[in-house]
Amino acid sequence: MTCDSVSNLISLYYYGELMPEEEDRLETHLAGCAACARELERHRKLAAALDQRTAPVSPLLLEDCRADLMAAVAGGAPRMGQRKGPWTLFLEAMASTFGGAGGRAPRWRQPIFATALVALGFVAAKMTPADFASLRNWGSVRGGANLASTTPDDVFSTVRSVQPDASGRVQISFDETHRRMVEGRMDDQAIQRLLLAASHEENPAVRVESVDILKSSAGSVQVRDALLNAVAHDPVASVRLKALEGLKPLSSDPEVRKVLSQVLMADDSDVVRMRVVDMLVERRDDALVGTLQSLMQHEDNSYVRLKCEKALKEMNASIGTF
Repeated sequence: MTCDSVSNLISLYYYGELMPEEEDRLETHLAGCAACARELERHRKLAAALDQRTAPVSPLLLEDCRADLMAAVAGGAPRMGQRKGPWTLFLEAMASTFGGAGGRAPRWRQPIFATALVALGFVAAKMTPADFASLRNWGSVRGGANLASTTPDDVFSTVRSVQPDASGRVQISFDETHRRMVEGRMDDQAIQRLLLAASHEENPAVRVESVDILKSSAGSVQVRDALLNAVAHDPVASVRLKALEGLKPLSSDPEVRKVLSQVLMADDSDVVRMRVVDMLVERRDDALVGTLQSLMQHEDNSYVRLKCEKALKEMNASIGTF
């Protein structure tokens, strides 16, 4: 493990987000590298400093957040006026806390500011739909109709156009989205279609859950193709790992092996590449020799390299290409 790779993983290590094997290798590196150990200590001091700081927030912030969130959920346009929005107020409060004169943070304090924003993202990610629903119901849009009060909770409206006329009436064009709840077994075609659609959703949590359920039905061509697409293209490593679990029983399938070989050469996650090597070497394949030899030319993860070397030796193949 190189110092560059350790630097990229220190934050995940500090918050306990690494795989056990990767954590062990990082700790081994830290034990022998003073520079990386100092970087970890700097990260700890930064987190401790953040724990001791509080940001003064305007009393109007929560009220504005509630109103803006309700307007966004109901599909309304952003409010216009002289009052500053909640995000602007938050940024100004953070700048006032961490900055000096003029509200600009000195260069040495900018990492603290950035880490605070990351922490805010963690908090927001943990909010449930019920949390957002309660925020929406606390406030109302001042000076206009409250769409949330005129439509059921399972209907979401998006305003497309507003056209007033001379008589004082207003014509509003809007789209409505109705939320439904369905239940069923995995052998229900309608349920499977929804899960396949969910595997492409923008929300990573939805993709992880849907792929985790779909992996038990990898024998279906549609499910197999969805898992292959997730392994090859999903930007979130946890989704790709779930898809690999589903594809493991199909590791001898030529199409699956072709995609796995491509993933092995291109994926940026050490853990994903290690899992792919394990899956590919379960079946002796002469075509795999060239793939592993090519990977050895640029692989910088020592654990992945060890797996490749072991597989090549078992296939009586040389480590390098000639």
